[in-house]
Amino acid sequence: MTTARTRREEIYHLAVTTGLASVEELSKHFNVTSSTIRRDLAQLHAEGKLARTYGGALPLGAHPEPSLRQRTGEAYEQKHAIAAWAAGQVRTGESVLLDGGSTVGALAHALRGSEALTITTPGVNTLQELQDAPGVVVNCLGGRFREVSQTFVGPLAEAALERMTFDRVFLGADAVTADDGLCEADHEQTRLKELMARRGEAVYVLADSSKLGKRPFHSWVRLPLPWTLVTDAGASEEQLAPFRAAGVQVELAPAVA
Repeated sequence: MTTARTRREEIYHLAVTTGLASVEELSKHFNVTSSTIRRDLAQLHAEGKLARTYGGALPLGAHPEPSLRQRTGEAYEQKHAIAAWAAGQVRTGESVLLDGGSTVGALAHALRGSEALTITTPGVNTLQELQDAPGVVVNCLGGRFREVSQTFVGPLAEAALERMTFDRVFLGADAVTADDGLCEADHEQTRLKELMARRGEAVYVLADSSKLGKRPFHSWVRLPLPWTLVTDAGASEEQLAPFRAAGVQVELAPAVA
């Protein structure tokens, strides 16, 4: 039987590596009551290891949401491999919606030489990448500016989306799971991504393998099938199996030479 001390050590390990699940999920995982898990979290908080949040906890000292600049330097090769694969799906004359984020920003860079594309985005990095691309018409979803993610969110962006449809929608995410979908740090982000997914004929989620199965935050986007997960070739079958079982199309982007 797992001791309380061992259980708390494992809870702390989950917090700093994959992000904690909910209290209810942790109670099932350890086969203890929700009250026991809450006492564990309270003890870890008292020891200065975790900060309590609604329904769970976060590791103290961890940045709650890395900036876009920080993300851009992470998993660089994997993100550009994913972007190259995604760019290969786009056809001349299409209307494409690009989310914010570093991986989708890499896709915007890969689309600079395209012809007769209309690209709509809430992401400042995509606007910068495509501002002088001669074959691309660029539309910006305006709204409230989130400095940390360098994106526009909120009712104005949502209202603009209601007037558009797209051949392809490419979404980014802080993390993604087969059961709960896309994980984000902000509820307005999840609301906007949910609307984005509804407006596209084909929906792709671009996420490198380090983001699969993780739960760093508590805001989620559930995507209706069909949608395609595009990740790097370093993803393990253990990571991918839940997505395949859920009916998600999985594509592995080969490394860029």
